[in-house]
Amino acid sequence: MLEKVDKHSGIPAYIQIIDTIKKEILLGNLKAGDQLPPVRDLQEIFDVNVNTVLKALEHLQLNGLVESKHGIGYFVTSVESAKLDSIRILTETVEKLKSMDVDLNTAILIMKEVWKNDSKN
Repeated sequence: MLEKVDKHSGIPAYIQIIDTIKKEILLGNLKAGDQLPPVRDLQEIFDVNVNTVLKALEHLQLNGLVESKHGIGYFVTSVESAKLDSIRILTETVEKLKSMDVDLNTAILIMKEVWKNDSKN
């Protein structure tokens, strides 16, 4: 579900938009070939400047997740790309946890807690 960005999170708004769209792809709410809402609608949904939306879409486009069809809009192109990117990020996170001497059981508990909390949204 697309929702307003958290302007107090410390995470840039365009990154939150990217992450939200990737999450929707991973959850299967957006599939290859699906059209994203128009840029102006995304601006209202996320409650950000139109340039912020365009920056996020440009990043998604450069990473092969969406494509722009001139005069028509943005479309999801690759679900696999989002999965691979998420797996890469998860791998980097696990490596960071290991380097900080976080034990496996704690890491698994954290992941389960995040998974459980996310499913409530």
